Amino acid sequence: MARRRHSKRRRRGSFSFLYKLLSTLVICGAIILALTLFFRVDTILVTGQERYTAEEVAAATGVEIGDNLYLLNKNRVANNILAALPYIEHIHPYRRLPDTLVIEVTECGTPLAVVQDGSAWLISPSGDPGGKIVEQKDDAAAADYGVIDGCQLLAPTVGTPLALATEYAGQQTSLLALMKALYEADMIDDVDAIHLADLSMLTLDYAGRFTVQLPYGADYAQKLKTLRLILEGEAIQDNMTGTFDMRKDSGRIPFKQNVR
Repeated sequence: MARRRHSKRRRRGSFSFLYKLLSTLVICGAIILALTLFFRVDTILVTGQERYTAEEVAAATGVEIGDNLYLLNKNRVANNILAALPYIEHIHPYRRLPDTLVIEVTECGTPLAVVQDGSAWLISPSGDPGGKIVEQKDDAAAADYGVIDGCQLLAPTVGTPLALATEYAGQQTSLLALMKALYEADMIDDVDAIHLADLSMLTLDYAGRFTVQLPYGADYAQKLKTLRLILEGEAIQDNMTGTFDMRKDSGRIPFKQNVR
């Protein structure tokens, strides 16, 4: 008798487990069916764009109106945009129920130009790690941008990171760090040129008035902070031009004024 009662309890326990499992599967199936049937893309909302139109960004996603909102692969959406629109550096796609796909984008800062083989290759100063080639133009277009010279691009292609020929490896690291620091200090728009030909220092032509001599491998964020403080101070008058020698860390920054 005891053995029979134990057997019945075991069968009831098995049926209870199967019932719970089937109930869970039915509920999950109903949820998946509801998500598939009801949550479909009706609107693609784009924010943060400047160089591109919202329609261009939406088209680059590869998403069509009517696609299922929950089955979208957000990484694929972001990669599609990056491949099609190189000026865009960061994408944050997310769902806004019941029917909207939101695409938040961040575009790169003002690019600098490297002139090579008849082309002006535009280089982004921002992003991580930065230095992405965002556009190829005729070399005459370089007049509209700050210019990087004294180096050679290695197999430049739009959408790929900047790569300098092997002999410029040291300059590349410092160049990328300086460009990022200029962008983060909101000073990139005043850059006239960055010269890399001198292996003992790199030179920055700035604001149409100044030459700034910098060492390779420096803390450029700190150097630029110091430069800005000097330029905003009373020592440098609006009509002055000249050269700042910032190759050494010291309390006094040598400034040689141009004499006309």
